[in-house]
Amino acid sequence: MQNNFLIAIFIFFISFLQYSCVPNNRSKRITIASSGKIESLDPARASTLKSLQLLSSLGDTLYELNSEGDLIPQLASGMPILSKDKLQITINIRRNVLFHDGTPFNAKAIKFSFDRFKRIGTMNYILGNKIKSIETPSEYKLLINLNKPSSSVKGLLTAINLTPISPTFYKDYSDKFLNDKFVGTGKYILKRFSNEIQIIDPNLNYWGKKPNNEGVNFIGYSNSSSLFGALKSRQIDVLLSNSIDDSQRNNLNSLSKKNDIKEGNSPAIEISFISLRTNSYPFNNRSVRLAIAKSLNRQLISDKVSYGLRQPSRSLVPPILKKSKQGLWPEYDPIEAKNLLEKEGFCNGNILKLPLTFRSNVPSDKLIALTWQEDIKNILKECISIQLNGVESTTIYKNLNLGIYTAVILDWTGAYSDPEAYLTPLLSCSELDGESCKKGESVYSGSFWASSNVQKLFLESEKLNGDKRLAKLIEIEIIASKSVPYIPIWISSQKAWSQNEVSKPIFNGAGIISMSDLKFINE
Repeated sequence: MQNNFLIAIFIFFISFLQYSCVPNNRSKRITIASSGKIESLDPARASTLKSLQLLSSLGDTLYELNSEGDLIPQLASGMPILSKDKLQITINIRRNVLFHDGTPFNAKAIKFSFDRFKRIGTMNYILGNKIKSIETPSEYKLLINLNKPSSSVKGLLTAINLTPISPTFYKDYSDKFLNDKFVGTGKYILKRFSNEIQIIDPNLNYWGKKPNNEGVNFIGYSNSSSLFGALKSRQIDVLLSNSIDDSQRNNLNSLSKKNDIKEGNSPAIEISFISLRTNSYPFNNRSVRLAIAKSLNRQLISDKVSYGLRQPSRSLVPPILKKSKQGLWPEYDPIEAKNLLEKEGFCNGNILKLPLTFRSNVPSDKLIALTWQEDIKNILKECISIQLNGVESTTIYKNLNLGIYTAVILDWTGAYSDPEAYLTPLLSCSELDGESCKKGESVYSGSFWASSNVQKLFLESEKLNGDKRLAKLIEIEIIASKSVPYIPIWISSQKAWSQNEVSKPIFNGAGIISMSDLKFINE
């Protein structure tokens, strides 16, 4: 409550400066509010959508992917050139670009940024073991040497976590994080940072198109009601939040249909799912995992929790990335769920106790958990008892790899627009013991699941392109779906709402809002 009070005072102060000084000479700064905090602006550490959202305005990537999945050069001056043996990528770099500290951007800066991420980056799957080394034969030419041919390199060249940073500014942080500052090449410069409030100003020396506004005040609220109230009372210009309470999301959707506010939508790219710890009782038993998956009524949850605004999904990969809406994971079937549990000795006086952890600061998580719990009481109470445990999200993320949670509700948005960016972080494993993962990404997702066949298919997919590669990645998901280390729930679009005097929020294909396109209109 105290944080929200301080934020309200800050917004009042900003509003006073914007509206009270000189009539018809109003500041064109945009105030954007979102839920939660930003713990770090270090691209080697940032993992939340909110932090990546801000980083995308402060930094540039070598390439971007358009809505058709084509590479568009950004800091690169042209398309990547692949050698005949497919083990080396040549990238020519844009000239006359400066970092925010005034130092020149060049190939050595990219090498510094990539090497630093490889040493300390927390999103290990982005680079994995793909890059062997990086060479800088000239100031504006970059050579990326690969350990083996890789068809996914195109995607990682668009990853926000690999945005180039100034080697001069980060010279003392080449092996450690710098959380509260950022110096890149982007359209905005960071002027102030705290966990709750970030202020960014236009980069006057930006190499490309300048922002349509005079800067952005990016505010974090601790709860959904305060965030919703700030938009309704016109304290803020734009509300950006996918974790706002779904009843309020529905209310905002209705207001936008009445033209009282504007609503922007991204492609549906955020998946929500339940991670099951597969290396301990009761979910070390595949039949039990399958039964639990078949007890989840996605349509009921979508209707009761999201008012039908989020689409039920039986996939870990967004439809837009696999060109299909086909559901691969187990369907809702409570009768079959009961049969499976009876075969494993449950029901008939032996109730399976299911500890379900949800993120207490994500409103929809608790409602998902409560809806599922109530439905189980109605249809499978003689077999399953769901016990709920609410934990703050940052605590959950820190503890996932410790194996503390038997079952936990999570969500995920890939770091770049590719099916691999959804499958690798959940299914890859570098050290296997049968079907248990000892070291790898599936440990950090809390499932501890492993498959030697899946790891083999990941390697095979790197040698393929186009539809053949996609088919191989779908084959990976099919294998996983039969083993059930996760239970997909639904897929969501990122949403943003703006006041009518502000332009409609625009998202790119990766679900990132374009802050630089926001502007006041009808002035």
